[in-house]
Amino acid sequence: MTSPAERRPGTGSDAGTARPATTSEGRKTPAASPLVDEFAAGLSFALDPFQRTACAALERGSGVLVCAPTGAGKTVVGEFAVHLALQQGRKCFYTTPIKALSNQKFHDLVQRYGADKVGLLTGDNSINGDAPVVVMTTEVLRNMLYVGSSALDGLSYVVMDEVHYLADRFRGAVWEEVIIHLPASVTLVSLSATVSNAEEFADWLVTVRGRTEVVVSEHRPVPLWQHMLVGKRMYDLFHDSEAARAHEVHPELLRQTRELARRMDAVDLRRGRGGRGRRGPGPNRPEIVDKLDGEGLLPAILFVFSRAGCDAAVQQCLQSGLRLTSPEERAEIREVVERRIANIPGEDLAALGYWDWLDGLERGLAAHHAGMLPAFKEVVEELFVRGLVKAVFATETLALGINMPARCVVLERLVKYNGEAHVDLTPGEYTQLTGRAGRRGIDVEGHAVVVWGPEVDPRHVAGLASTRTYPLRSSFRPSYNMAVNLVGSVGAARAHDLLESSFAQFQADRSVVGLARQVQRNNEVLAVYDTELACEHGDFAEYFALRVAIADREKQLTRNSQQERRAAAVESLEQLKVGDVIKIPSGKHSGLAIVLDPGVGGFGEPRPVVLTEDRWAGRISAGEFAGTVEVVGRVRVPRHFNHRAPAERRDLASSLRNLDVARGAGRRRRGGNGSHEDRELLALRKAMRAHPCHACPEREDHARWAERRQRLFRDTENLRDKVSNRTGSLARVFDRICELLTERGYLGPDGEVTPPGRMLARIWTEADLLVAECLRTGVWEGLEPHELAAAVSVVLYEARRDVDEQASVPRGPVAAAVDATVRTFYQLGVDERRLGLTQTKEPDLGFVWPMYRWAKGEPLAKVLASGHSLDGDMPAGDFVRWARQVIDLLGQIADATGAPSSLRETARTAMDAVNRGVLAYTAVV
Repeated sequence: MTSPAERRPGTGSDAGTARPATTSEGRKTPAASPLVDEFAAGLSFALDPFQRTACAALERGSGVLVCAPTGAGKTVVGEFAVHLALQQGRKCFYTTPIKALSNQKFHDLVQRYGADKVGLLTGDNSINGDAPVVVMTTEVLRNMLYVGSSALDGLSYVVMDEVHYLADRFRGAVWEEVIIHLPASVTLVSLSATVSNAEEFADWLVTVRGRTEVVVSEHRPVPLWQHMLVGKRMYDLFHDSEAARAHEVHPELLRQTRELARRMDAVDLRRGRGGRGRRGPGPNRPEIVDKLDGEGLLPAILFVFSRAGCDAAVQQCLQSGLRLTSPEERAEIREVVERRIANIPGEDLAALGYWDWLDGLERGLAAHHAGMLPAFKEVVEELFVRGLVKAVFATETLALGINMPARCVVLERLVKYNGEAHVDLTPGEYTQLTGRAGRRGIDVEGHAVVVWGPEVDPRHVAGLASTRTYPLRSSFRPSYNMAVNLVGSVGAARAHDLLESSFAQFQADRSVVGLARQVQRNNEVLAVYDTELACEHGDFAEYFALRVAIADREKQLTRNSQQERRAAAVESLEQLKVGDVIKIPSGKHSGLAIVLDPGVGGFGEPRPVVLTEDRWAGRISAGEFAGTVEVVGRVRVPRHFNHRAPAERRDLASSLRNLDVARGAGRRRRGGNGSHEDRELLALRKAMRAHPCHACPEREDHARWAERRQRLFRDTENLRDKVSNRTGSLARVFDRICELLTERGYLGPDGEVTPPGRMLARIWTEADLLVAECLRTGVWEGLEPHELAAAVSVVLYEARRDVDEQASVPRGPVAAAVDATVRTFYQLGVDERRLGLTQTKEPDLGFVWPMYRWAKGEPLAKVLASGHSLDGDMPAGDFVRWARQVIDLLGQIADATGAPSSLRETARTAMDAVNRGVLAYTAVV
């Protein structure tokens, strides 16, 4: 690998520098180029100026960063890099962030260049991997770079589609690893959505890749009109283009929405309900689709932000009798479906909801979300592109680059669930979603429609539609796998240089300049404050320090009291038994609750599983109680009670209503009554009253200046800490990671990579060190193939939402292996917390039973029914996605250097056991 300084090819005056960021609008079309003209001749449309500019830069040998809106045609520049590689007899790798996009790009390039020249590598599929043009996910290329794959020989171009994905907090680091580690001889083509700091990103590319030209276009080939649907009427968001530039909402739209909101508030008040702050009734999806059809706005994508909401929307349309297709179209749809799903066994179709899905398709309606079987999603995409499906209800995953443009995009809400909480859409997300509207070469204009509700302010929509500041922020951080690979390939010292050349460190270093200037300004203000707080009676700073010490001591006493109460809560939680009825004092689950599982025996505080009066089942913690947890009664819990079954939760929760409990009774509290004064506090107060400044008539005026000085001094010290922490921050994290790896034997005392370290270097999962520890300590040895598949799933699986419950696992060897894996995780966590490292993801047992049953050969319907969900069966798409990750990890175990041969052979057998049926027929076609 080469250092950043060695990656600046060329000797001319502009070598190693970025050309200024440019906007293609208003520029002259670049001079004609034979190669560009030859490439353009094979397209069905003329190249836009920004496309010609970027292609010309590539032809000159420069790397390029292209930032343009969704649907503007950025990928044409990537395809020109493919064209150049083939012309030169070299290789081009085309990387994408998701497998679906890789599959789609693979088909596009095969259609243009032929199957013999194009390959695909996604982890799931390996097709013609030695071809001169290979489409792959970014992780595949990262792994190639670390192992020094021979496939890199002859590589001339790498296209990174959707490069703004490097901001993703889970996978973004991979993009930076690839950009840093690519050989200097490779020309990088970076394709990004419009970002406001393109120049900053380009400056970083120059430092690690050499000469890079930036081409920015904010021009949409198909104009986008913004609307709001209020009831059954469609309003323009802006009454003309000038109003759009000024963000001025159409006055008639404002008047109508205010009047409707006023009427709804009045009705609620008459009925005794609150007014503002509530959501209105859900949208009438059949009416919305019918309205779009009447306005000539189909095909349309309607973003719902909920899998269940997408499926429910299709059902509502079916129940309403809505039909959008002709008899000829229905026949064509059935032909496509039967061809694409011919290999799916008939017994699986019912479990997959095939007949309802087909009914929707034949009426021109479909859902599209990650919970669907991949083969079903691919059919929806094909039918939509062909104009046979007219309305698709989708989650936001559809906006990640898949080629499914529509005439119209509808947003039901401006809030989505991000996995942790419901949050507002950002302007960037709004633009990414609505950017699907307007099909180039088909539509004259695109349309974005927001469905109005009482919680939606048209002015907020206008702000989302008009904002153009989407900064790109790095999410890069070192990992265990990255550390051993870097140390093994370039050594610890050079590894520091590579880490410090990341975009994350580049941004941190730039921010230090502004922070240092602020520190200087603060120091000047502090000098003024020192003058203002001077007191002729004595040293006021000394007097004020006593006042601060008194306040700090009072806070400390309060904290001690809180800690005592929490300790009491923990101690009482440890005494709970199955069937105990307790009171949860506050929060959304307040009230009586039955203990289903005491939740003790782990390494942390007890977290009992309880069932509340409103039938919620989940885990609670000591933080939800202000003191001792009091048992107020007991009920009998059936021996084989299944808290995932709604009917059983309902029956048991009903027993709480028959329990004779005084609901207003107070809790027992521990600790003293606080009547005695703290001696240290008394001494501080006495010293303050004896100080000369205490008698100053202007004491409080001086104190106000002292308070200001203290706040500013504290802020200044924080700024100093930020300056110190950001300078070389990644290198310090890397050093702590290496310290832990050395302690556990993955690195030797002299920094060399040990045999366990070489094994870790080939583990490519988020929980890489946990997997390596399980392999090193023999946690998964002696298992049968189906048992191994189930056991390893715990380090991969992650429930879509926090269900706060512990899933059951098969008894015997699987349970023992899972318990040992969890113990290893807790032991590893102790070291991670000691060193201040980000903790490895906690094992999740929710996929053990589905994987166990599937690998044993049980039918799909039974497997999906065993999913760990309070809401019912596991969606087929989720099952396929997680099962594929299990196959991938089993493959890594099978190839793990240093793992016992018996375990490696079991892993290979387990891969075959898992890769059957629904897994085998969801490959790219």
